[in-house]
Parts: sequence; structure tokens; C-alpha cells
Amino acid sequence: MDDPRDLLVGPRGRRLCLELAGRLASDADAVAGEEYLRAVGFASYALDPGAGTSRVMFEVGGGTPRRRIEPRATPSADQVARLLDGVPLGSVDERVLFDALTRAVDWARYWQEPDGEDVLADAVPMRDALLRFAAAVAVPGRVPWWATPIDRGSQWTVVFDESAAPLSSPPAAGITAGLARWRSAVVEEEARALRERPADPRAPFSGTWWSTPPRDLTRTTRHLGVLGPVGLWLVEDSFDWESAVVRPVEVPADARVLEVDGPAAWSELCRRFPLEVTASRRHDWYRTTGSAGRWVIPDWSLAAQEIDAVHLTVAGYLTTAGRCLDVTDDTSAVLAGWNPDETYWLTEVPERAEGAERWSRGDDGAWSRD
Repeated sequence: MDDPRDLLVGPRGRRLCLELAGRLASDADAVAGEEYLRAVGFASYALDPGAGTSRVMFEVGGGTPRRRIEPRATPSADQVARLLDGVPLGSVDERVLFDALTRAVDWARYWQEPDGEDVLADAVPMRDALLRFAAAVAVPGRVPWWATPIDRGSQWTVVFDESAAPLSSPPAAGITAGLARWRSAVVEEEARALRERPADPRAPFSGTWWSTPPRDLTRTTRHLGVLGPVGLWLVEDSFDWESAVVRPVEVPADARVLEVDGPAAWSELCRRFPLEVTASRRHDWYRTTGSAGRWVIPDWSLAAQEIDAVHLTVAGYLTTAGRCLDVTDDTSAVLAGWNPDETYWLTEVPERAEGAERWSRGDDGAWSRD
């Protein structure tokens, strides 16, 4: 993230900057901040594909019953950008950035059109106005772990609400067999979608939209001390979990970890191990990217023959997730459903016998160790 403009290329990076701007506007406690936040709310509502249906506005306060309203006037992106120019940059520290990142991650979605805030942040005037906030994020050394490779000495699993018994990863032979089954299921789904779904990407169909390895593989993130594992906080489209059990894992010394640190790395991974998913992904990915054509994801069963794990850096997430990326002259790919700093293990990685921690979520949404 040496160049702040890189953060404004992808939807999650733009949303991070928008969330940071909103936080600083709230902290400013000034008329300029209030006017900006109000304008963002009205403009985002008008730009949202669900305005008036899945997303509605209510008037509250004054002792009157809550009633549904429609904005009388909608600020343009130019107007919102001019108001943003008046918001002071204020104090930007690691915790402020982490809170903004948490919100940007939580609002990610790849199965429908971008929400109003993402549409607003993509407008040219807003990109220009958000550049100084992107520059605040990209200050060298401000959050160094956002751009670093996997922390081999600190990797933790997270199980929310004890929804499933925490299990160590199966033996390598079992993982190989599971990846083979996964590939067969993807190929079967693609063939079925080719038969049953229309080729028009605008048709109202939905299905599998993620491009991650199988979800039953071991997934880990680093531990941030008092904040706990990253996996507690940075979760796309998260649920209101109230508790979690986290456990350290033993990273093999010779583990071959591929780093996805930006768009080029994801495109190269898809180029090395392509698996076509056009028929099964075209409708969802057209809605989220606005692009149509041939789509591929990594064939994880093939990738596992050469690498043991894949780690997505925070910088890689912010610059890559949700974008239509060229793979070859006639194929594209989307990084979808993968949380920042998350490592998927394509081989056995045992949990440590000691060190499990229980964490709880407070009314303010913050996680703390029991």
C-alpha cells in the first residue's frame, strides 16, 4: 500500500476510506462533520439497489412514533465530496483504522449489487476526496502487519458460539480426498448450471458465489494480543456471535505458504490452477462487479500438490477483493468470501495441546477474553 491510490481501486479499500472518514467526522463534533454524515446517509440510501424495499429510512425522536420517510432531496456525489473536504483528518491511530477496517469487511457482499455506500465511494468526486484518507492509511509503518506475510509463530483458529466441536485438521490423506470431492462437486455444479441457467448474466439467478478453498479446511489468523485473533473481528457479512473459542496451531517449519498480497498474486494463482465456473458464478459476479465473460477460480485440488497454505494479507484483501481481474485474454476471476489475514491450510496443521482461550462479545460489539 505504498501508493494511497491503490486503496481506491478496489471496493473494500474504498469502503475502508469511507468508514474512516465517517469515524473522523463523528469524532470531529463539528457542524461540518454532521452535515457530511447526513449527506452520506441520504446519498447512499438513494444509490442503494434496495432503497425503499430491503433498505428503508425512518424518522425517530421528538416523542412521536417511528414513521417511514423518503428523503426530500438527495445530495449528489459532488456535494458529498465537497462536504468531505471540510472534515478534518484528525487523529488516525491503529485502533481507529482497525475499527474502520472491521466495518468495511463486514459490509462486503458478492451475491448482489454493491450497497449504496460502495456505489457512492466509487464515484469519481468521492475517490478524489477520499485520497487524503487513503494517504493516512498508507503511511509507512502505521499498521505494519497489514502488509506482512503470515505470522508463522502465531496462528489461531476461531470457532464461534461453539457451533461445532473444535477439531484439528484431518490427516493429509483425508485432505487430499476431500479436495478431490470438492473439485468433483464444483465440476458437477458447473455442468448443471450450464444446462439449467440462462446465459444472460442479468437473469435473476444465484448460487455459489465464493472463490475460497472448501470451508471445512483449517483456517487461521494471527493473534493481536489484547484484541485476540484477527479472525474474531475481520469477518465478511458476520453474524451476531456472542462467544468464541480460539486455539493456537502448530505451523510446520517447512510449510509452503503462498502469499496473496495484491491483484497480481490472485490472477497468477488462477492462471496456474484454473477451474472454470462461468455458468455457476456469472449471475452473482455480474451483479457484484458489473462484468460478464468467462470466469475461473483456483483449482485447490491441484494447488495442494505444490503449496501447503494460502495467506491473504490485509493489503491484498483491500486491493483485490470484489474486483473483476484479468487472468488470461478471455478469462477473469474474483476474490470473494476470503477474510483479511486469513490462511487456508491445504495440508495437515495440528492444534497445540495447550493455550485455548474463550472470548465473549460485549453489548458494544467488542470482543474480550473471559
